[in-house]
Amino acid sequence: MALLEVQDLRTEFRAARGPVAAVDGVSFSVDAGEMVALVGESGCGKSATAQSIMGLIVPPAGRVTGGKVLFEGRDLLRMKPRELRAVRGGGMAMIFQDPMTSLNPVLTIGRQLTEALAVHMGLRGRAAHSRAAELLEMVRIPAAESRLASYPHQLSGGMRQRVMIAMALSCEPRLILADEITTALDVTIQAQILELLRDLARDTGTAVLFITHDLGVVAGMAERVNVMYAGQIVERAGTVALFHRPRMPYTWGLLGSVPRLDQARGGRLRPIAGQPPELSAMPEGCRFAPRCNHARDICRDSPPPLTPVPEGGLTRCWGMRPAAEGGWLSPDDRHAEPMIKEA
Repeated sequence: MALLEVQDLRTEFRAARGPVAAVDGVSFSVDAGEMVALVGESGCGKSATAQSIMGLIVPPAGRVTGGKVLFEGRDLLRMKPRELRAVRGGGMAMIFQDPMTSLNPVLTIGRQLTEALAVHMGLRGRAAHSRAAELLEMVRIPAAESRLASYPHQLSGGMRQRVMIAMALSCEPRLILADEITTALDVTIQAQILELLRDLARDTGTAVLFITHDLGVVAGMAERVNVMYAGQIVERAGTVALFHRPRMPYTWGLLGSVPRLDQARGGRLRPIAGQPPELSAMPEGCRFAPRCNHARDICRDSPPPLTPVPEGGLTRCWGMRPAAEGGWLSPDDRHAEPMIKEA
């Protein structure tokens, strides 16, 4: 049984024109000790998916309208608030993308770390203080003991993100949802944070749902990748398979937008033209069709199902269907060269 299994998850938000579906029938799983990526452009529903899993979508602004979120076999969407609070922090935790707005500016780092330890692990006083210092040392913050008395504004962006990772790990969760944790950091700090998360996940056996818009950081992090677009999963594959043989034109576009060291000098990136569709005005057919150079009439008229591909994985594209069903794209049509060679 998967540690986390999301089945046909649907989440809506209120808007001037009526409810809009930010998450529309999303399904995926994360096994114990596994690192799985959820990738897509900003506004594609990645963070809304994570917040739905954590039970952070609060009516009337938004609500989960359907599906299941099974954590260790229990449906989080059917839990009472008290039960869900016990799972959050103890069973699973979330690292948010902006630590400055996630940390309380008027409380010390030590106070914020020990609060979770008291609620979920019953640690107080000197025991909680010692555990908090140990957590800061675990995420490689120098002079950890003295940093417990610091306020968030006294730390750099990278240090604040390390504190957020320490808070997520404080109660030894089985699953961490890492939502765009390197977005506001410079490149060298990004690399340090990614290496830290990877090492901690390996050492503690914690599973990670790694949410990002950057396929470039996924290659060295995740074992499986779910590509998300306009509220739906449009491609799913193992990491090596996805980078070596991408199937969905949207995935080709994401790969073509990533800078690569093996490109010829002066080579140009190929960004995806246009913007994701408005949630209140989705295309009738494939949601990527207005931006796809390969779109045909069937793409504009009928939404494609999520279909298995011969090499394994799934893709939501009419072009990857068998020829008898209207498929027409071949592997040679893809616009992104392999980024990872097959093992």
